[in-house]
Amino acid sequence: MIFLAVAAVAAVITFLTSRVVLRLALRFGIHPPVRDRDVHSRPTPRLGGVAMCLGLLGAFGVAALIPELSGVFAEPVRIWTLLAGAVAICAIGVLDDLYDLDWMLKLGAQILVAAGVAIFGVQIVSLPIGGLTVPSSTMAISLTVLLIVLVMNAVNFIDGLDALVAGTTIIGSTAFFGYIFIISANQGQQNAYFSLASLITAIIVGVCLGFLPVNWHPARMFMGDGGALMLGLMTAASAIAVTGQIDLATMGGRSQILPAFIPILLPLAILLLPLTDFVLAVVRRLVNGSSPFAADRKHLHHRLLDMGHSHLGAVLIFYAWTAVVSIGCLIFLFQPWWVAIGIMVAGFLVCAVLTAAPVSRRVWQTLLRVLRERRAARRGLEPIDTQRSQTIDTRGDIR
Repeated sequence: MIFLAVAAVAAVITFLTSRVVLRLALRFGIHPPVRDRDVHSRPTPRLGGVAMCLGLLGAFGVAALIPELSGVFAEPVRIWTLLAGAVAICAIGVLDDLYDLDWMLKLGAQILVAAGVAIFGVQIVSLPIGGLTVPSSTMAISLTVLLIVLVMNAVNFIDGLDALVAGTTIIGSTAFFGYIFIISANQGQQNAYFSLASLITAIIVGVCLGFLPVNWHPARMFMGDGGALMLGLMTAASAIAVTGQIDLATMGGRSQILPAFIPILLPLAILLLPLTDFVLAVVRRLVNGSSPFAADRKHLHHRLLDMGHSHLGAVLIFYAWTAVVSIGCLIFLFQPWWVAIGIMVAGFLVCAVLTAAPVSRRVWQTLLRVLRERRAARRGLEPIDTQRSQTIDTRGDIR
C-alpha cells in the first residue's frame, strides 16, 4: 500500500508538471523540426523527460518522509547518487534533443553517469547462482556500467512511437515489482535492497502513468532522450539492487535455476524487443560503415508500420510481447517449468499471429483473387473490362 501511494504521488506530480512543461515549450517554441526518420508530421516538444524527472524527484522526496521506508534512506549517499545520475542523464538527453549532440559525447556522458552510479550507488557484486561473487571491485564496476549503458540505450532506441516506451515500461516494471514482492514473501523479509528496488519500480510506474496522457497517440509531447535514458537508468538500478540478494534455499526446491537467474533475466526479458532492436541496429550500422549510434528509420517499430500496422496497432503489439515475456518469467516462480514454458509458447504464437496479421491479410487477399481468376478462366468467362471493351467496339462497328 505504501508503494502504491508513492506511485500515485509520482503520477500526480508528473501529470501536473508535464502540462506546465508542455505549455512553456509551445509558448517559447522549444521543439525541434520534424526529421526524416520521425513518424509524426508536426513539430512536437521533446521535453517530457523534464516533467518525468521532476515526478521522480518529488516521489523520492515524499518517500523519504515515510517511516516505513526509513531503511531505504539509511545510506543517503546511495540515494543521492541515483538521483544525481537521473538528473544528469536527463539533462544530457534534453541537450541532445535540442542540439543533436555528437554520439561519442553522448556515449561518454552515459559511461560517466553509469560509473558514478556503480561506484557510489548500486553495483553487481554477486550473482544469485550458488553464491557466485564477482572477483574484483573493478570487474563489478565494469559489469555494472556495461549493464546500465546497455539498458539505457535499449530503452532509448525504441522511443519512436507515441506511448511505446511509457507503456512497455509500465508493464515490465509492474511485473518486476511483482517478482520482488514474491521473492520478499518467500524470504520472509524486506531488506533495504528489496525496498529500494520496490521503491524505484513503483516510482517508475507512477511517472510513466502520469506522463501517458500527454504521450498517448496522437502525442502532444514526447519524453525524448531525457526521459528514455532516465527510465533506462532507473530500470537497470532496480535490477542491480535486487541481484545477489536471493537465498535459493527459500525457493522450496521449485525450479531452482530459473528463479536464480530471474533478477538478471527479467529486466532483460522485459527489454527483449528493445535489446533485439539495439543489437540489430548496431550490427546494421557497422556493416554499412556508419556510426552505431547514427539514427535511421529501420527500427522494429518502423518495420511494423511498413508491414501495414497502424500507429496504435504497432504500439499494442509491443505491449503484447512485453506482457507475455514478463508474465511468463513470473510464472516460473510458482508453477512447474513446463507449465510456464507452455503458457509462454502459447503467448508467443498469439503475438506472432498478430504481428504478421497485415502481411497474412494481403497474402490471403492475393490468394483469393488468384482463385477467382482461375475459376473464371475455367468457366470460360472473360474479365469484365474485356467484355465492356468488346461491347463498345461492336457498337462502334454497327454505327
